[in-house]
Amino acid sequence: MMKIKLNGYDFLLIVAPILLAGFGIVMIYSASMVTTVISGLESTYYMKKQLVWFTLGLIAFSICLVIPYRFYQKIVIPLVGVAFLALISVLLFGVTENNATRSILIGGISMQPSEFVKLVIIIYLASVYSKKQGYIADFKKGVFPPIVLSMAMVGLIVLQPDIGTSAIILAIILFIILSSGIRFKHIILLGTFAVGIILIAIPFLVTEKRIARITGAYNPFADPDASGYHLIQSYLAISGGGITGEGLGQSIQKLGYLWGAHTDFIMSIIVEELGVFGLIITIGLLLLITLRGLYFAKKCQDSFGTLLAVGISSMVGIQATVNLGAINGILPITGVTLPFVSYGGSSLLVLMTSMGILNNVARHAKLEMNKPKVIETNPLHDFKHRSGTRWSS
Repeated sequence: MMKIKLNGYDFLLIVAPILLAGFGIVMIYSASMVTTVISGLESTYYMKKQLVWFTLGLIAFSICLVIPYRFYQKIVIPLVGVAFLALISVLLFGVTENNATRSILIGGISMQPSEFVKLVIIIYLASVYSKKQGYIADFKKGVFPPIVLSMAMVGLIVLQPDIGTSAIILAIILFIILSSGIRFKHIILLGTFAVGIILIAIPFLVTEKRIARITGAYNPFADPDASGYHLIQSYLAISGGGITGEGLGQSIQKLGYLWGAHTDFIMSIIVEELGVFGLIITIGLLLLITLRGLYFAKKCQDSFGTLLAVGISSMVGIQATVNLGAINGILPITGVTLPFVSYGGSSLLVLMTSMGILNNVARHAKLEMNKPKVIETNPLHDFKHRSGTRWSS
């Protein structure tokens, strides 16, 4: 029997996502058990479905744990091709719900390709920018071409429409670009370009529904029965939790008052039932994954591994920030779920796969740390080791 050697892997990066996902399954059951019965389903309906995805996620996690992360550089072109085909298929044959077409049925299973595209874009940009390190100072040749292809994929997601996921991917792209070693003047140029695109897109993207989301986020009590309703119910759940919470399974807001109790607003239910302790544990584990991943990004001696770890870590951190910002009114509600914890099979599968890849990068970084120092190729290590390529103007 083949034995998998776990020496070199990071214990915290293995345990934290599994704990979060397991905790999420418990909270999904607690948050949905009443509304599922009211809908004529079993109380364990969503919990069982999430458990199946968690099992698949563990298999993907275990496989990616042992596959050398550089393997993904070899298959990046097929991955990008599949991503484009999946996004186009959603627009042509996808399932429309709530005026959006974001998922597609494959063998009777609903899949959300935009979740997989997050990881594909991370792998693609990490691969391309690691290969372009020798001429990263050349904007037209080294910086801009990968952005065009990435933006094409983002554009297909915007057409679904899925503004929340699009914004998260754009933020991930930004983090990877900033970590790639481009010149400071190119950052300013890209920022100016991005602002211009946003200004042009605003007339096409702004709708009454999206304006209502913004007003509902920053002035919910102006329209408490409509645009501000969900946020107010979230406030009631959070305020009812206190220090220790009402107790597991004892939430009031999940009884049909708070929409998305097991998806977008699951953290509100966690706080209501488990109090500040539940909040600290959940955010603590998410922070641990994000910061631990960035730590190994810095320690990795390989540019591809560094940018891969930056992308995966930022994906977890950004998505968590957007979700948590929405449930307390800092950000508009965009339908973004809480990583590992919220109900969502595609999201959980991609996150667990990403954690397997990140752990392999961490193992490589640890092994390199124990070797004699060599010339570093990590774009995060030294801003001056290549003249003119590191934040210079």
